Amino acid sequence: MTAIAEPVAARPPAETPLRRFWSEFAANRLALFGLAGFVAVATIALAAPWISPQNPYDLAKIDILDGRLAPGAVGMDGVRFWLGTDDQGRDMLSAIFYGLRISLGVGASSTVLAVTIGGVLGLLAAYAGGRVETLIMRVVDIQLSFPAILIALVLLAVLGQGLGKIVVALVAVQWAYYARTIRGTALVERRKEYIEAAECLALSRNRILFRHLLPNCLPPLIVVATVQVAHAIALEATLSFLGLGLPITEPSLGLLIANGYEYMLSGKYWISFFPGLALLAAIVSINLMADQLRDVLNPRLKA
Repeated sequence: MTAIAEPVAARPPAETPLRRFWSEFAANRLALFGLAGFVAVATIALAAPWISPQNPYDLAKIDILDGRLAPGAVGMDGVRFWLGTDDQGRDMLSAIFYGLRISLGVGASSTVLAVTIGGVLGLLAAYAGGRVETLIMRVVDIQLSFPAILIALVLLAVLGQGLGKIVVALVAVQWAYYARTIRGTALVERRKEYIEAAECLALSRNRILFRHLLPNCLPPLIVVATVQVAHAIALEATLSFLGLGLPITEPSLGLLIANGYEYMLSGKYWISFFPGLALLAAIVSINLMADQLRDVLNPRLKA
């Protein structure tokens, strides 16, 4: 008599670090809401040239006679402006889409550059020690003793307007945060056995720094970088609001808010209100993700 083989129970999928990270991140509904909001904002920003009803940078397509039209109004050529127009006749919906493109681009590019510069200097300070560490950290202390907005204002007053110059100013403001963060983490990792083993094997300094030390310093660096992206977006909007950002022919969200500020008391709220709402949505969504990343990537908070 042949024995009937019992069905083998299906094994649960192996828990990988990425799967574990996602399960912990998704446990917070606010973080998921922030992620969804950020994906929506980033998608709109990337697709702005294809989904915008108007190119707000093309002066030939802007009619000043359509200036300050209310939301839902129809322009001189029969086009409906769902969010109204600004004082130059730009479609506010299109201007917001392109403004988000500028804000996210400036925030992401300046953060990547600042992380690279600050991360390398912070690792070097922690690993080299001595006079090298003293010199780098004293420069960091001097940098952080001044308000970020003051440094950015001084740099832009010297450099002038332009997208690249804004990125330079934001990098100069942000790099010290990353240098201090990664230096503190690297000092702890520097004393661990795997670094001593790498040194005993006579590995090169660059390999020890970037192949062994850096990967173990990334979690707090990712958290700080996520927060600083939102800070960079807000700072760029502030500089543009003050007239030191992009030129008026390439409006960012801050410049759009500034253009409508003088019309707030006359009832034309939409010129500043809708760009401010878009800016708020971008910053809040990034901050919600950053809060949950801090909880997931910081092992001390799991105790």
